[in-house]
Amino acid sequence: MSASTPPLRVALLIISTTAAKDPSTDASGTVLKDTIEQEGGGRWQLVDTKIVSDVVVQIQRQIMLWADVAVPEGINLILTTGGTGFAVADNTPEAVSALLHKQAPGIVHGMLAASLSVTPFAMMSRPVAGVRNKSVIITLPGSPKGAKENLQAVLKTLHHACLQAAGQDSRSLHAGGLKKLEADAGFSPTMSGAVGWHSRSSHGGSSSSHTHAHSHSHSHGGHGHSHGHGHGHGALVRHTTPSANPMSSDPALGPSRRNRESPYPMLAVDEALGQIKEHTPAPEVVATKVSRDLPGFVLAEDVKAKANVPAFRASIVDGYAVVVPKGGNMKGVFPVVSVSHAAPGEAKELKEGQIARITTGAPLPAGATSVIMVEDTVLKTMTDDGKEEKEVEILADNVQEGENIREVGSDIKTDSLILRKGEQISAVGGEIGLLAAVGVGEVRTYRRPVVGVLSTGDEIVEHDRPGALRLGEVRDTNRVTLMAAAREWGFEVVDLGIAADQSGSLEETLRNALRQVDLIITTGGVSMGELDLLKPTIERSLGGTIHFGRVAMKPGKPTTFATVPVKNNAGERVRKVVFSLPGNPASALVTFHLFVLPSLHQMCGVAPAGLTEVPVTLAHDFGLDQRRPEYHRAVVTVGRDGLLLASSTGGQRSSKVGSLRGANALLCLPAGDAPKKKGEKVQALLMGGVRSE
Repeated sequence: MSASTPPLRVALLIISTTAAKDPSTDASGTVLKDTIEQEGGGRWQLVDTKIVSDVVVQIQRQIMLWADVAVPEGINLILTTGGTGFAVADNTPEAVSALLHKQAPGIVHGMLAASLSVTPFAMMSRPVAGVRNKSVIITLPGSPKGAKENLQAVLKTLHHACLQAAGQDSRSLHAGGLKKLEADAGFSPTMSGAVGWHSRSSHGGSSSSHTHAHSHSHSHGGHGHSHGHGHGHGALVRHTTPSANPMSSDPALGPSRRNRESPYPMLAVDEALGQIKEHTPAPEVVATKVSRDLPGFVLAEDVKAKANVPAFRASIVDGYAVVVPKGGNMKGVFPVVSVSHAAPGEAKELKEGQIARITTGAPLPAGATSVIMVEDTVLKTMTDDGKEEKEVEILADNVQEGENIREVGSDIKTDSLILRKGEQISAVGGEIGLLAAVGVGEVRTYRRPVVGVLSTGDEIVEHDRPGALRLGEVRDTNRVTLMAAAREWGFEVVDLGIAADQSGSLEETLRNALRQVDLIITTGGVSMGELDLLKPTIERSLGGTIHFGRVAMKPGKPTTFATVPVKNNAGERVRKVVFSLPGNPASALVTFHLFVLPSLHQMCGVAPAGLTEVPVTLAHDFGLDQRRPEYHRAVVTVGRDGLLLASSTGGQRSSKVGSLRGANALLCLPAGDAPKKKGEKVQALLMGGVRSE
């Protein structure tokens, strides 16, 4: 941190009924203060410390006092300690969660992972982290040791998080890339990195120096168009050196004149991903209604609030609205003149000396200046029928105006920025409710592309066709699998059926498909057989460009990426994407996740594009392919120590359908002679949720 950069402001909230009565009993506060000063690198200044009881209202009130004041006068980082366990009085997670505008599950995961490496009882903690306005809020355990360990686990990343929450420009903060961020934060060099468009080196070379190249390959079970993969069938044998032919074979010349080797250079995976990034069309901006169908869409512009939240002065407790007299002495017996519920209604104006019963969330009567909690009152008399309160004694002294009140716009003010361009709307993160709360009925988003899935080959038949297979027939496993995968990622899918191995028929099928969809996935027909017609049809009949036709990976070597020029409904010339994937089922699903998914993400504005990458520990030895990096189907689980463990799904031959069963990850294994040993770490690309061991 430069000398001219002021330290960020930290506030510490100690949550303990015992410490609230006797502050000398608290030990966590001193430990956290020392940790911030000694391990914070001079980036932090502890400006305030408060102690409250294990009472939700008290916790929320103090946090709101800190977080609802604009930075820099306010607080950048709010730490709480205590109340995160399972005891009856442990209310901190519930109190804090209700205040957060954004959740921060990554911070929570970091703290839990660090604690679980110390004791399995860390799973009994219930931490919460997130952002309210421009303050980052983190709940820590009440024990001094646990609080310190949790803070140490995330402290280095918090300066960057607080700067972003405070509104600093992300582009300038991220200038220099991930390595610079890690170095500035004080981390040692790592092999971390999310699957996106950053550079990936191929897996060639020794296993000790590779960087994980991310790739995908597709192929039908037993599909005749996937010849030559060599997955479990013995090594491929070549007796000549490949040459550079300018284009795919011309089917009109017959099999005797076809290319005897692929005219497409073998690309490393990172090079293939670079081609996809360069040639995938830019996202299209559309207007989208705020509804249950909005999750999954990415915002194409910032969104501002159209209304204040709350829209009226509201009580944050059950109690009594009062008019605070000069001096603040509210002790005495007062008549209850009205009732204010959360339901809409009118309440008559309140005058000094009168009180109105009020419920949480209800609007304050006109003239009311504060709310007294029901816990600070005693019922004195009831109405004659015994159904209503007539007089109530208030026991509070030194009452201030504004107590227990949410002022208009205290949560969100009209025209304030609530969501940023590039944020993806989720179904669980509260964005839909936020938009609804501030009166936004429509937002600008990036249109989600429509995907078409086509199988090719005379031997392919519908997977659900009744009766036994005839000699040479193969059930179509790929189309239904890839359609399900694309739908699982939130994309609309069109079933394009099965195309025969005839160039005219295939051309017409593809032309019709290009009128309906934005991206076509085909499987089969991309190898070197005389009936492998996809590449010639794309290039020679449709005028498309094949950007790559071979990738140095296992499985999925023949994976092909192309763009085809077409005219849209407005008569404008645009490009549409075609991915031609191998026919074997394992290759098909692997290459969908490694190549097709990043392209789809780019077309709808999702960043980073592609699968999430995490380090995992091998649960057993893994053999390596000597020539090509491999994307090994695996099951990743969370071990008892909190580490991610990876186990193989079994035989990895690309035609082996069983290797897909239960797989939730692809292990990025380099080419090499020596196997990867049990306990070694490799990178994994997560295709699905991680389960417990």
